[in-house]
Amino acid sequence: MTDSNRAPAAVSRDDWAAQIAALDGTPTRSRKTPISIDRIVAASFDIVAAEGFDALTMRRVAAALGTGPASLYAHVRNKARLDDLLIAVLCSRVRLPTPDSGRWSIQFIDVCRQLRDQYLRFPGISRATLAAAPTSLETLRISEGMLAILLAGEVSPQAAAWAVDAALLYVAAYSLEASLRRDPATDTDGRILDRTERIERFRMLPAARFPNVVAYAPELTAGDGHERFDFTLDLLLRGLASREQRDTPEVIDSAIIDPSGHERSTP
Repeated sequence: MTDSNRAPAAVSRDDWAAQIAALDGTPTRSRKTPISIDRIVAASFDIVAAEGFDALTMRRVAAALGTGPASLYAHVRNKARLDDLLIAVLCSRVRLPTPDSGRWSIQFIDVCRQLRDQYLRFPGISRATLAAAPTSLETLRISEGMLAILLAGEVSPQAAAWAVDAALLYVAAYSLEASLRRDPATDTDGRILDRTERIERFRMLPAARFPNVVAYAPELTAGDGHERFDFTLDLLLRGLASREQRDTPEVIDSAIIDPSGHERSTP
């Protein structure tokens, strides 16, 4: 056999390793990270945190992920479903206590505060809770926990159910309003409409027509931090406790309320 017919010599291990190392410098087509629900949710939170809930659209999320809207619909069927997913994640971060009959009111308010703080991290996101009934288990977990707390406080089931609904509605509305007021409003003259300015404007009103608004302008504009939030929930729970102590019907007699919702005098 001549030398030309011999099989080529095997590449040494060192040469083989050198060839492999050289691959790092070879241009290759980058692979996109696959779209997933977790990535969609994370991108959505980033958009809301930076630009507010109004900026969140399926097209905007798709652009943030470097893909088209059709890729998103394969994982999230519509914007309503995306909203539900976001609220579910926020609800999952709320810690629910073991109901304590001696601390039920404190526990109830604490859950509301936690939920409020989650909403306030993402301006305007609580609006999603006002648009449709919740469908996620995490959202229902909050209702279950709050209901359990009130029942431990010996609140009747019907009153407890309505109180949970009222509290969740208030938390969402309060958070939405707070997010809208994050940046101080200004008038057409560029004057910041802070508390001092609002008091002055109330006092400019004719006292004969608005005697109470003029007299109590400081009280109408008072409240630092979340004082009004705590006051309202405390008022709700005190009223609930007082109601339970009275022997009154849980449901208003339909004969006293007409179909339009206006009170009628009893016969």
